[in-house]
Parts: sequence; structure tokens; C-alpha cells
Amino acid sequence: MTATARTAPRSARTPLPAALPVRSAKPRDAAALSALSRPFARSGALRARPFSLYLSDAADFLLVEASDGTLEGCLGLGAHPADPARGHGPAGVLYNFCVAPRSQGRGIGAMLLRGALLRANSRGLTALFTATTGGGALFLRHGFAPADAGRAPADWANSLSPRRNSRILARAL
Repeated sequence: MTATARTAPRSARTPLPAALPVRSAKPRDAAALSALSRPFARSGALRARPFSLYLSDAADFLLVEASDGTLEGCLGLGAHPADPARGHGPAGVLYNFCVAPRSQGRGIGAMLLRGALLRANSRGLTALFTATTGGGALFLRHGFAPADAGRAPADWANSLSPRRNSRILARAL
């Protein structure tokens, strides 16, 4: 979040239209996804990812655009197969969740999270996991709760850096 966005009173911000659509990203959105995510990675809020991953994994992402095409926020949803050894069916992992500083506090994050929950349900996922270095208040308001890494998809849980001191949250679907 920039200093301007952090200090601007809510009433001074230009409101966003009531119904910005959440849509699936396409490979052509990779540059915008990378550009939106870069400052969050620099601050340590997100893991840094190369442009090639935004390009190859574009189909994982949901995004919200302003009417002028400006990217307001994005959220990745990766699907993982069932893992009977860990006691779960097919699960999803939410990642790379960011909202442009100018749009924070306007419901973009909640729209993206609701869209990810709908997508996860439509894909037959049985649980969603995420890791956050922040408080996770939005996730908690949407039914997520602290979880043990042992319940999460093994490849994802093993990729988490202990140095980031992330908290794992989960929600059954």
C-alpha cells in the first residue's frame, strides 16, 4: 500500500462501480498480473514469481479490471489432486492475492475471494488452503481458520519458506 492510499480518508477515494466483474485471466493478462504483483513481492507480502509463471499459469488467476482495463486485483487458485495419505480429497491453494493500493478497502479482495470459492466448488475441490504473512482477516471472515501444514497438499506445504513465517489457513468446501 502506498503512503497516499494509506492516509487518504475513505471518503476521498473515488468509489468503484458496484459490479465490477471477476473474470478468468488469459495469457495476454500475464504482463498486468506480473506488474500488479511486483510491488507486493518487493515488500515481502508475496513470493516473487518470474513472468514465465504468470504466463504459464494465467488460467489459475481470477482478476478484476476497472472499466478502462486497469487491473484492480488478482488471485490465483491452484488445484491439487486428492491425497489419501494426508486425509483429503482434491484441494485448492489460493496464492498471489493482491489488490492495487488505489483499490484497497473497496471490496475487490472480497469479490475475488468469493469468485475463487465459486470456482473451487465448481471444480469439486473439498478444501482450500492459503498462506499469509498478514493477519488474514478477509480469509477469516470467509470461513477460513488456522490449519496445520500436514493437512495441506504436500507439494505446496513443502514449498513454503519458514523464513516468511507464514500462517496457513484452510476452509472446507
